[in-house]
Amino acid sequence: MTDTPETPVTTRDAVADAAVRTAVENGLPTTIADLTALVRIPSVSWSAFDPAAVEASAEKVAELVRGLGVFESVEVTRSAIEGSEQPGQPAVLATRAARNGRPTVLLYAHHDVQPPGNDAEWESAPFEPTVRGDRLYGRGAADDKAGIMAHIASIRALVETSGPDFELGLAMFIEGEEEFGSRSFANFLADNREALEADVIIVADSNNWDIDTPALTIGLRGNVTFRLTVTTLDHASHSGMFGGAVPDAMLATIRLIATMHAEDGSVAVEGLTSHEQQTPEYSEEQLRLETGLLDGVATIGHGSILNRIWAQPTVTVTGIDAPSVDNASNTLSPSISIRISSRVAPGQPAQEAFLALERHLRANAPWGARLEIDDIDTGEAFLVDTSGWAVAEARSAMADAWGKEPVDVGVGGSIPFIADLVRVFPKAQILVTGVEDPDSRAHSPNESLHLGVFKRSVLSEALLLARLNMRGE
Repeated sequence: MTDTPETPVTTRDAVADAAVRTAVENGLPTTIADLTALVRIPSVSWSAFDPAAVEASAEKVAELVRGLGVFESVEVTRSAIEGSEQPGQPAVLATRAARNGRPTVLLYAHHDVQPPGNDAEWESAPFEPTVRGDRLYGRGAADDKAGIMAHIASIRALVETSGPDFELGLAMFIEGEEEFGSRSFANFLADNREALEADVIIVADSNNWDIDTPALTIGLRGNVTFRLTVTTLDHASHSGMFGGAVPDAMLATIRLIATMHAEDGSVAVEGLTSHEQQTPEYSEEQLRLETGLLDGVATIGHGSILNRIWAQPTVTVTGIDAPSVDNASNTLSPSISIRISSRVAPGQPAQEAFLALERHLRANAPWGARLEIDDIDTGEAFLVDTSGWAVAEARSAMADAWGKEPVDVGVGGSIPFIADLVRVFPKAQILVTGVEDPDSRAHSPNESLHLGVFKRSVLSEALLLARLNMRGE
């Protein structure tokens, strides 16, 4: 890894930039065709889904990476899940050494996807990529198979304009379990530390401000998720015979969860903290447009909308195991399980947040209901150091590709493994970029990729790589 001095910006070459633009434009049909092939693979990494699809997805990504013809090593590999001997999902690892003092860039994305959810809520089949208007629809079309193809396409443009013998060092890490908690990520870094070491790390897994304005993500919330089981009876009982005297688990669960929020909907869990930061202007009208919030339904929380989304904690019930409406009987439920997802504000350790949540739940269990908390996952929040030369280079490339200066944004979601990257590679400059826009609906039915955003995102990265390849000349 080079000790490149922190000069502000690499010298621009208008002819070289024009060549990169042409290469990206000419390569776009092939890039989109390759993306659709990836989207057709239902690579859901969750344990209840077929792992063969994730394996097939990894092999397809490795085939694309090998086809670039620039990496000295390309392999599909696994590491053990943390705290276990069980292997994690397959990842793709590729490396190419830098020469003549050029920096090394690590390109990260993930090839696994969220479950599709209810197929009936999709306007087209989730794993049959479909273009409607200027958007490509399909599970993973945006999150994050487009991130993979942004890396592939930018390297193709670099090869076309600089030849395959360019001097920039490259590593590529395409993970296979980001949507399932990155449970082998820390071990993967430890197992492959030397291969992954880089001056700059580009994480292509975030959003842009809108379809016309790029963004560089400089803040991410952390997360805590766990299963909470509430038990009040050792067996089900007749609700007519005993209701009114015996608290059932459903009632206890509802009552307990209600204690976690104040009247305005903000989190009311002692020990969960917020982060003070300035946010751009963002109206309630824009929030309603981007989220589908119904007329007459009020927003929740306090402070600016973006401060609520980027810098305050949340508590959400994302799943429940309970009798369905169709199967409901006149029965007092003995036990109910729910999945709690909490977002943690930047600046608070995730374990500290979990302990605050646990204390609150146990202190507020109604009627002495018994609680069990298990299946716990935590991920750390992240704040980017924006003072390095790589951030200046990225901003310049984005401005040239989009014709607009990028906006520095926080993100309400979490990318917990970034904290692991910072821990293992403390000298690396981390750039969190993205191919998504506010209407991409990642994790939701009808996930989509705006093809104009995708083209400009590819061009941003291609310009950045081309300029870093000349850095130091």
